[in-house]
Amino acid sequence: MTLIGPSLMCADMGVLKESVIRLDQAGVDFFHLDVMDGSFVPNFTLGPDMIKSIRPHTSKPFDVHLMIKSPENYLNLFVDAGADMISVHAEATEHLQRTLQSIRNLGIKAGVALNPSTPIQELQYVLDVTDYITVMTVNPGFAGQKFIPSMYKKIADIKEMIDREGYNVQIQVDGNIGYETIPGVLNNGADMLVCGSSSLFKPEISFEDAVANLRAFNQNYNKS
Repeated sequence: MTLIGPSLMCADMGVLKESVIRLDQAGVDFFHLDVMDGSFVPNFTLGPDMIKSIRPHTSKPFDVHLMIKSPENYLNLFVDAGADMISVHAEATEHLQRTLQSIRNLGIKAGVALNPSTPIQELQYVLDVTDYITVMTVNPGFAGQKFIPSMYKKIADIKEMIDREGYNVQIQVDGNIGYETIPGVLNNGADMLVCGSSSLFKPEISFEDAVANLRAFNQNYNKS
């Protein structure tokens, strides 16, 4: 089954708790929380205190995407805040294998995030300590960017690498994931969809309808 996770950086921060409750009840599979430090990416977003404040309002997994330099220094902070999964950028840590193993040692799932231009060879010797791979299909930092078409092939190449090496690693896609791009990412091997302003957070449709429409679209696509 394709997993759907709202990107909470796209939510209205003034009613974040209410949005989390409604999205949970609407049937999302996980929540994606982007953490940006203003250095690795040119923006600032959700911190551990905000994550901790919404943790009591859902039992769904919190997928914390650390777009920060030296993420290994902050793992405990985000686990304590309620993370069930943490992805770190291959470009942001000098010792990727050690960082991923540290995440797993904390009892949660470990993910590797790759910027659009980062080659997939970065994954080759860490698949054994990786639970999921976050393929950035836009350059990280801001919502509303255009999907980079060459990422379809990148997803397919990662899927082929995982299958060839025989690991059970999920592929997550993040960046302009909407009705125009979902068929292509699913066709090339994506398992987890991070959904933001392109599909879930739209003023003209309720969360309940948006999630139901996405679920139906994915199920119909998988049947075809």
